[in-house]
Amino acid sequence: MKNAVEILKSSEKFHINLGLKRIKLILALLGNPQDKYKIIHVAGTNGKGSTCKIINEILIEHFKNTSIKTGLYTSPHLFSYCERIKINNVDIKDHIFNRLINDINNMAYKNNIDLTEFELLTAVAFYYFYIMKVDYVILEVGLGGKYDATNVIKNPLLEIITSIDFDHTERLGNTINKIALEKAGIIKENSKVIVSKNNSGFEVIKKVASLKNAELIEAQKINAKDNKPLINGEICEFNLSGIHQYENLALAICAIKNLNLKITNNEIKEALKKVSWKYRLEFNKEKNILTDGAHNPCGVRVLVNHLNEFYIDKKNIIFGCLKTKDYKKMLDLLFRVNNVLNFYFLEFNYPSSLKYDEIEDEYKNKLKKINSKDELIEILNNKTLSVVCGSLYLEGQLGIEGLL
Repeated sequence: MKNAVEILKSSEKFHINLGLKRIKLILALLGNPQDKYKIIHVAGTNGKGSTCKIINEILIEHFKNTSIKTGLYTSPHLFSYCERIKINNVDIKDHIFNRLINDINNMAYKNNIDLTEFELLTAVAFYYFYIMKVDYVILEVGLGGKYDATNVIKNPLLEIITSIDFDHTERLGNTINKIALEKAGIIKENSKVIVSKNNSGFEVIKKVASLKNAELIEAQKINAKDNKPLINGEICEFNLSGIHQYENLALAICAIKNLNLKITNNEIKEALKKVSWKYRLEFNKEKNILTDGAHNPCGVRVLVNHLNEFYIDKKNIIFGCLKTKDYKKMLDLLFRVNNVLNFYFLEFNYPSSLKYDEIEDEYKNKLKKINSKDELIEILNNKTLSVVCGSLYLEGQLGIEGLL
């Protein structure tokens, strides 16, 4: 049996090739497991993971004294591929994951189906949820929507489209309307789609919903009191930082209300206390390190606003990203952070990570390259606040190394 990680990161799989033909073929051979449970499908540029996590936590709280299981499929991962596939917040076991990757990869090979990394992972997730008799699945789109491997599902309970902004423009288009159209590709005939009115792609989503005879449900704004959200008039503890999370929370609460499961306000309150999403505006007070996985201009803009409002003291910013991302726009935004002592650039171990020598001189001249682990440790151990941002893969590596 081959190592699952080696299979997934092999040159023939570790790339993006949007389209539904291959995933449909392999799922048909598996008996179309994706048709066997109830699915909430979530697309968008930013906020997908947080929205999925909130819904997941509320469903688990609601069903905690029953045999009903809730599955969660998200990406990317921080430390292990197994994090992407969960049942009741428990990651798929390594040995099960390894076996399923091998079995489904061998099945694909024998039938001349050239699955990509994400397609293979998606097939494994769908099949695992089926064999484990999961009842509900919260399903996060990987990239785009219309041609994403998750979009093979037929009759989702709900579709949710989170905030839309510029990302993956080489694949999804270079205007908000084009990107919104790709995201709205998850909308099915006669379905229900939830979106915020202030979503920049709202009009496009509304038009697609109308063409598909889908019910468009506008998520209502979540108000706050004493810096905490108000849900049905009650103040709730909520672990996710940042004003932007209130929009994700609004989408999640709207989804919960439209599931008709008679979920109580107390269950929602208990769930929101437990919601956590690592390296999303996460502050480690003991180490004086703030980590954020913002990996596109929209996400970095949120980070910059958060820093300028809540972290006014002197700070060092450590940045690294994938070469497929718009590092120039992200850095332009980061350069607007107040009270920064140094802007550092950190290369990290990932196949498509951006290298210092690939940065244009205009930006390179404003960055100090971190040349060794010892140098990084010295910066992180400084009493000055360290802000680590630009990629969840970067933070995942530093977490594995015990530095975060």
